[in-house]
Parts: sequence; structure tokens; C-alpha cells
Amino acid sequence: TRFKCDWSSDVCSSDLTAIGWLVVGAGWHTALVNAIAVLIITCPCALALAVPAVQVTAAGRFFRNGILLNAGDAIERLARVDTVVFDKTGTLTSPEPLLANRASISDDLLDLAGRLARSSRHPLAEALARASGARSTVEGAREVTGEGVTVDLAGRTLRLGSLAFCGIDDDLADPVRSAHPDASLIAFSDGERKAVFAFAQRLKADAVEVAAELRAKGYRLVILSGDREAAVSIVAERLGIADWQAEVDPSGKIARLDALKAEGRRVLMVGDGLNDAPSLAAAHVSLSPVSAAHLAQAASDAVFLGDRLKPVVTALDVSRAAYRLMKQNLWTAVVYNLIAVPIAVLGYVTPLIAAAAMSGSSLIVTLNALRLRRVAAPPAERPPAAVAAARDELATEQAKVQI
Repeated sequence: TRFKCDWSSDVCSSDLTAIGWLVVGAGWHTALVNAIAVLIITCPCALALAVPAVQVTAAGRFFRNGILLNAGDAIERLARVDTVVFDKTGTLTSPEPLLANRASISDDLLDLAGRLARSSRHPLAEALARASGARSTVEGAREVTGEGVTVDLAGRTLRLGSLAFCGIDDDLADPVRSAHPDASLIAFSDGERKAVFAFAQRLKADAVEVAAELRAKGYRLVILSGDREAAVSIVAERLGIADWQAEVDPSGKIARLDALKAEGRRVLMVGDGLNDAPSLAAAHVSLSPVSAAHLAQAASDAVFLGDRLKPVVTALDVSRAAYRLMKQNLWTAVVYNLIAVPIAVLGYVTPLIAAAAMSGSSLIVTLNALRLRRVAAPPAERPPAAVAAARDELATEQAKVQI
């Protein structure tokens, strides 16, 4: 909501005041003084400042806590949220998966698989390359769409990718699945030498705490993930979230958001992947971590820094407090006008007192907005200088996406 001074109505009120005093027999001096007092006191400065003052203070509070706003009305929409929907991979869990069965893999096999992995852009292949510490690639490697990477080396065929692509049978894969039910698997074969790598994504350090805090505040929590059911169920159980769905594609996420909207829910979507961008745009309001894909950042209403989820709670707390202060400021401005204007019209206020009253009302709503700075919230994970640098980098990347 935006408010602007309507000078035509102010002048009209002062004209009517002057005419009224002249009609009852007052002199020009009295009529003019009272008209000027009414003109000053009816300037709706307090009403005009009621919402913007709170918005500016809230934006500053967000900035200090590593939350960068992309949309000006995100604060009002965040304040009305009653349901929080999380993506899993990269949002509730760390974006980089860890090799869970390193102890069962020989060093030479890991190094060779890691070198081949450097030829692929698949997330699990990139994670394998990092885990192996490989610095070089295998010359001549080619990628088979949807399957993996292969190369002929010294009369041998090396393959990295899906279990079927690498010829891995259940006898080798099942023990790894059983030991790491929440892990994603990638296979490697070098002739008769075969290996299955299990990559597990650990929960973010404060994920359990944030989920418990959001539930305590009355929010409904949902997980929508494109990952396997086993992996999603374990995360949901650890977080105490009963409402979850696995193997959901982008259209499925939008359909679920629409279903929640049909129930009268106002949904905050928190996601980071490229496939989360449509659901981020479809939600009532959305947040994404700074590690998110650039398209996801561009589609979200705000981006938060750091590798923790606490900024999600901070954004909701500050927005709710800001919304309360907006309503308080609006009521203060309305009550001020209901009391001050009749008094001015009746001639009990001089222009000097009217100016003081008008300034005082503006000062009251401004000071009330500044109370938002005292709302409890965790300290920023990065100093303001780092936040500013990240904001500039984010703006540059979003501009590239738009182009």
C-alpha cells in the first residue's frame, strides 16, 4: 500500500474552513489563520510515512542478517505466510554430497574414477572428482546422454555413470544401498574391476532446530523433492515433518502449491535448484539460498546468505513484526487526523501548533518503525561488507539470466 499527500483535498479543507469562519462573521485574519492551521495539520505526512518507514527499517534489518530482497512487497507477503514448503537437496541438506563409503574403495580405483569423473558435469560426478582429489582427466572420454561417461584406455573400457551403464548387478549394489539407504549411487567399471560410490547429503547444521522452531510458531511444514523416496523419508523423519513427497517433478511441485492455495494456505517456498524456479515463482512468496542456481535466485523474492536455514526464521519473524508496526502506524495516523482536524477547524490550533502536531505525528510513526530494529534475530553470518559484495555479485548474475 502506498500513500501520497493529496494537496487538492488539503486546500479544499482549508478553503472550506476559511469560508465557514467568514460565514459565521469572523474577520479575514481569523479565517485565514484557521485555514492555514487546517492546511498544515491535514497534510497526511504521518499517513504517507506509516508503511514506507517500516519497510525501510525492515529492509535494513534483513540486510544486516544476510537477507537480500528482490521484491519490494515481499515483506507484506512474508508476514501472511502460514505454510513453509522446502525442497530437500541443497536446501535442507548441504549442496555438496559427501562420499559415504570411502573406506570400502581402494585408492587407485578412486583416483581413476575421479579422473574420469572430471569429464562429466553431472553433480555426482563432480562430487566424485572432488572426493578423489584428481587433478587430471582421462583423454578421449565421451559422455553418453542419460547414462554416463566412457573411454577406451590401453585396451580397457572405463565407464562411469548409472548402475546399468557400468554393468553393476544387485549383488554389488544391494549391500551399498542397505548400508546407505539415503545416499545417491554412481558406479564405475574398469573391465572386471567395479565399484559403487554412495554419496550422502548431510542435513544443514541448524535444519532440525529451524524445523522445530517453525512448528512451534504454528507454521505447517512440507517437503517436496525430486529425490528418491528412501532419501526423502529419512530427512523428513529426522526433521519431524510428516507431510512430504518424493520424486516430484517441477509440474508436480506447482500442482501441490496450487492445492495448498486452494485450501486457503499462503505458502513460502524455499528452494535452490534449477527445477525449483517454477515453484518459487508460483508460491505466495519465496526464498532461496545464495548457493542456489542463478535462475532460482532470479525467481525468488529474497536470497539469504550463508549455509544455514536460520535466515528463513528471521525473515518470517521480522516480516510479522513489520506488518504489526505498519498497522499500528496507520491507526496512529488515522486517529491523529480524526482528533487534530476537527480541533483545527474549530480554531483551537494556531499554525505553529499545527506544524508541531504534524511534525510530531510524523516523528511518532518513524520512531515506532525503528522499534523493528529491536526484534530478536540471530546476528548476520557475514559482515555488512561481505553482504554488499554478495549482493552486487547476485545482481550481476541475475542480469545475465534476464539477458
